[in-house]
Amino acid sequence: MSRTTRLTPSLLRVAACTGIAALTLTACGSGSGSGSASSGSGGVKVGLITKTDTNPFFVKMKEGAEKAAKENGAQLVTAAGKFDGDNAGQVTAVENMVASGVKGILITPSDSKAIVPAIAKARAKGVLVIALDTPTEPQSAVDALFATNNLKAGELIGEYAKAAMKGKAAKIATLDLAPGVSVGVQRHDGFLKGFGATDKDVVCAQDTNGDQAKGQTAMENCLQRSPGINLVYTINEPAALGAYTALKAKGQEKDVLIVSVDGGCTGTQAVKDGKIAATSQQYPLKMAAEGVKAVVTYAKNGKKASGYTDTGVTLITDKAQAGVTSKDTGYGLENCWG
Repeated sequence: MSRTTRLTPSLLRVAACTGIAALTLTACGSGSGSGSASSGSGGVKVGLITKTDTNPFFVKMKEGAEKAAKENGAQLVTAAGKFDGDNAGQVTAVENMVASGVKGILITPSDSKAIVPAIAKARAKGVLVIALDTPTEPQSAVDALFATNNLKAGELIGEYAKAAMKGKAAKIATLDLAPGVSVGVQRHDGFLKGFGATDKDVVCAQDTNGDQAKGQTAMENCLQRSPGINLVYTINEPAALGAYTALKAKGQEKDVLIVSVDGGCTGTQAVKDGKIAATSQQYPLKMAAEGVKAVVTYAKNGKKASGYTDTGVTLITDKAQAGVTSKDTGYGLENCWG
């Protein structure tokens, strides 16, 4: 996650199907007008609710869920928020999926706290609920969490940046997500921890919602406030590319080290092209696939997934630094998403 952007006809289709005993995915699947994948009209019914249906991270997550559903003889019903932060849309999706008879729901919460009451109602009706990528607050509000260790992802790029600066005094700008969003907070804190800095060392902090255009504007604002910035942490690669665009317009793109998190194909290519120095790659397909398998297992024998499952993170860079474990963009492009 971090990650940005539509519910639209998708949830309307789910709502239209509520109460129909045999909800088929081809007729009632939700998403950005594309329906949902299914192995057929039978099998365990699994729900997937993402923050948006346009962000490449969630597109890949859906692909992983579709493939796992097909392999495990399950049906997949999907829905998404209109935008990153659309809690009301996600609440409606949870209610509709429970009414349609899903055995389990996989969800990337847009609002980690506000979604909890809807999840509690679903669990009270025997539905297994697993958070993907973004933990609920409290984490115990769901049965299990399958996600990247976002603190670790931040630490990796912080450690890398520290090594890459080679003792040079850092003038840090942070292009963050939004106030109070756990994924953004964890990545930000992890970066500072890995670098050995605190918020007092940050000369400019701006929120971007993980959006490229907002990332560019944020970087422009930071350059006006602190022209000497030489290190930029970004919540994700779209924000990083926005920062790069702003720096290039000023002729400063070679003077500033940009580090990020996500590992999407566009972002990884940007690392290869030298626009971003390094990124921490995460694996949304694995999160979703493992989630679907967990729901199928629960349906078969009643065994519930529990606790936290770390789905892994890898530092990707073509400029390796001593003492910091990493892989090159060849590996990154083979394992990227989007």
